[in-house]
Amino acid sequence: MAFERDPKKLFPHDYLLKYTIVPLIPSFITPNAVTIFRLVCTPVALWFLYIENYAVGVPFFVFLAFTDALDGTLARLRNKITAWGTFYDPVADKLLIGSVVLLVVAKYVGLLFGLTIIGIEVAIILGAHHRRRKGKFHGANVFGKTKMFLQVAGVTLLLISIWSGWEVIVPYSVATLSLAIVFAVISLLTYGL
Repeated sequence: MAFERDPKKLFPHDYLLKYTIVPLIPSFITPNAVTIFRLVCTPVALWFLYIENYAVGVPFFVFLAFTDALDGTLARLRNKITAWGTFYDPVADKLLIGSVVLLVVAKYVGLLFGLTIIGIEVAIILGAHHRRRKGKFHGANVFGKTKMFLQVAGVTLLLISIWSGWEVIVPYSVATLSLAIVFAVISLLTYGL
């Protein structure tokens, strides 16, 4: 059974961004433009991570991950929720996270671990596509938001570990990503396939 949520209902981070970042963003910048920006810039972040230029790649990855929160907040606060954004915002997120997982997590933590993360993300996308074909548009729920936050935190911890050489951080990254897998499964099940 699907856990449906009003897509216009604000998340806790929306209130924080409403009074800090959102007032600085001109009204002509739409949520869908932010999503397209993330889609276009993901290969750039990957390139910097691939060539091991972590001084650019890590902050750029974190910035792109932040745009995930930003586009959703803009859509909810400015009443600009669209069917396109409801589908492609999560696709952009999964492309960003999935590609970094393949590039970094599979290499430094383990291929099976990385493929597990990717597999669940693919299942979520396929489920969303299936629902969209049936005319059902579900916004993100709290489980999906928590999963994305944990994925970004886990990947960022791993990138910082690689960049700094502090291997002591790796177990925290793995634990965070493992918890993200739990929330990904819950998110998948609560959306209803």
